[in-house]
Amino acid sequence: MNDEPIPGTPIDPPAPEQPIYAPEYETVEGALPVCDYTGDDDVPCEEPALVRQWSSASVITSAAVGSVVGGLIMAAALVWAFGLFPGVQPLSSADTGVKPADITITTDDVVDPAVAVAAKVTPSVVNIAIQRTSFNPFTGVTQLQEAGNGSGVIIREDGYVLTNYHVVETADRVIVTVGFEDVEAEVVGVDTSTDLAVLKIPGDGHPAIEFGSSSDLVVGQFVVAVGSPFGLEKTVTQGIISALQRTSFAEGTTSLTAYTNLIQTDAAINPGNSGGALVDETGLLIGINTLIQSTSGQSAGIGFAIPADFAESVAQQLIETGEAKHPYLGVSTVTINESNSRQFGLAVERGALVQFVESGSPADESGVERGDIIIEIDGRDIGGTEDIFSAVRGAEIGQEAEIVLVRGDTRRTLTVVLASDGGS
Repeated sequence: MNDEPIPGTPIDPPAPEQPIYAPEYETVEGALPVCDYTGDDDVPCEEPALVRQWSSASVITSAAVGSVVGGLIMAAALVWAFGLFPGVQPLSSADTGVKPADITITTDDVVDPAVAVAAKVTPSVVNIAIQRTSFNPFTGVTQLQEAGNGSGVIIREDGYVLTNYHVVETADRVIVTVGFEDVEAEVVGVDTSTDLAVLKIPGDGHPAIEFGSSSDLVVGQFVVAVGSPFGLEKTVTQGIISALQRTSFAEGTTSLTAYTNLIQTDAAINPGNSGGALVDETGLLIGINTLIQSTSGQSAGIGFAIPADFAESVAQQLIETGEAKHPYLGVSTVTINESNSRQFGLAVERGALVQFVESGSPADESGVERGDIIIEIDGRDIGGTEDIFSAVRGAEIGQEAEIVLVRGDTRRTLTVVLASDGGS
């Protein structure tokens, strides 16, 4: 497993790229972590689709060719409609009611599993368009205009849709495309610290995706990503799991987001894929596509998804209460490496130096003190601040955790009971 931090920057869909910050501190109540480096490699998975610019010659040529192609398309449509292709039948109205749970995929019987997975999953993945209010100073009219797009996954038949918070963060109105229909969605709840949000669309009997488990994934496993890159709805790409347990921190428009235990994949993920589905070879949801790392702004074969087990837990909390709570320790730390260890004459060369302990926090009650260097949590090596955040966020509220730390030249083991960042 690899805990290498990967910088990410979820930003508003139409906004220009923003600086990336990777904090050196675990978030505590009432305070944002301090950041110690910047970069510009990572971009969000949601921006408005590019508009192609056509020259007049291109338009004229397209018109000429289009008349011929149009005739061929019409002929093909007639042949299709009258069933002249043996073994191929057009979809009937009854066919559109098939739900993902009605499709069982046996990979032994499929030449290309992506074909079967696409048939099972695409009905559950929706396009999300965000609209913002704009004022025209020349006409004096205030109106809503589309300002970007992302993706979402229908997780319940009664219309609950899971997506990324940064997809809907700045929206004044959210429109979800279900099949061929555009419907307005209600934002049920958001969790800024994990970049997840739940929407609600009208109606019942929607094609809800089937959840798989992200706890037993392996590197090299076949995966399929489905979403709306550049506004191209229900786009399907395939790849493998490239790595597991990646960690990333990003500063959005209004909040700091900590991504822990991310799934890394080389399935093509581009702007607009945010909030879409990452599924396994049987079409079960294993992740919510969220970030890419790229120098160009498009897919470089390095994409990241929030694990489905964690996303489902957050979604359930948002549906039930409108908010999500997470375990927290209550410390601010700075990463210790070989260089600053030598500079300050510390007893260890790796770890997280405690700079602040929140009064009354789990860390305070367990005896953690300022100046301690945390080197292990529940058997997991701590090489810096990111590892602390990942270890704590991956635990449960109320769980006991053993913290191994160095105080001066003494190694100590403390037991801490992780509390809720929501105060209960």
